[in-house]
Amino acid sequence: MTKAIEEKGIAVVHACSIVPISKTVGANRILPTVAIPHPFGDPDKDPEEEKKMRKELVEKALRALATPIDQQQVF
Repeated sequence: MTKAIEEKGIAVVHACSIVPISKTVGANRILPTVAIPHPFGDPDKDPEEEKKMRKELVEKALRALATPIDQQQVF
């Protein structure tokens, strides 16, 4: 799906917990996340710590969107 969107000229960040799969399917901007059932969080953390982690991941994804690339890149 990410390749199809990017073919239309829209930058995409593929947030995933298994980076090799993202590379195999051809995602260009890859953001490693926490875990399969909770990619942007960790229910075992206290709420403030989890909120901080989520914010950092979203900010990293936004920086990845703003980064010009010419090949696959893991952020």
